[in-house]
Amino acid sequence: MTAPAIAHRYVNVDGVRVFYRETGPAGGLPLLLLHGFPTGSHQYRRLMDALGDRYRMIAPDYPGFGHTETPDGFSYTFDRLADVTEGFTRELGLDRFVLYMFDFGAPVGFRLATRDPDRIAGLIVQNANAYDDGLSDLARTTIHTATADEIRTTLLAESTTRSQYEEGTADPSLVDPSAWTLDQHFLDRPGRADAQVALALDYRTNVALYPQWQAWLREHRPPTLIVWGSRDPFFTADGARAYLRDLPGAELHLFETGHFALEEHLADIATLVSGFMDRITATAPADGSGVAHQPSVAGAPVAR
Repeated sequence: MTAPAIAHRYVNVDGVRVFYRETGPAGGLPLLLLHGFPTGSHQYRRLMDALGDRYRMIAPDYPGFGHTETPDGFSYTFDRLADVTEGFTRELGLDRFVLYMFDFGAPVGFRLATRDPDRIAGLIVQNANAYDDGLSDLARTTIHTATADEIRTTLLAESTTRSQYEEGTADPSLVDPSAWTLDQHFLDRPGRADAQVALALDYRTNVALYPQWQAWLREHRPPTLIVWGSRDPFFTADGARAYLRDLPGAELHLFETGHFALEEHLADIATLVSGFMDRITATAPADGSGVAHQPSVAGAPVAR
């Protein structure tokens, strides 16, 4: 089967020239793919190749990441990343969509969800933490005690970028080295280190919002698929299981790999995403209003 064409475009949002990738049928329910650190929309290119013939898939680069161009004086906080991402969805006319949240995608995505719940048709959660349970000791230290100098010299180093892809994998040879090499290229661009240090120091604001995000989940019960690399050294599998407290009907799949689970388990995750999107489309309100509640899943949530 021929891979679908992926368009590479820019759109201006409040002075930010946002780069994004898009593929799939124009009239379908959009799947908004929110990337993590230290990567960009390119982390989803293989998933878009696998599923873009069936679903409309849109993946932007945040300010400070990838090909997005940010004006001087931009304030790098998670609130501002959410502002730009929300503006991006408005510019593209995305009235309602499924959120795929990975890593930094959680603080961006949950801000979008709590601002306007009716726009969220469902959630796909991949190593996107929203619970204290999921914070490893390494995560707690980085979030709460790391200094700007420590972040700059350790978190942004090439060896760290590479380890985020390879640590926890069953077979590191399945990790494409061009992924972490490209990430490091963007991290090393002028001004990017300052942006990433500012965001790392701002990450504690996300932890403070965990109770609010959990309350949103309990109130709105969005259809949710959770796929998680269980050997993630930063966001542990306990963080995946914690979602079931607030979303007892969510579907959970754990994979024996690290942070970037798509590197080793693309085919399995693509199959799960496809099935989930088909169920969302089948149960969505006919008039497009409101948020469909969690569809029933045969049997108990599945852990792999």
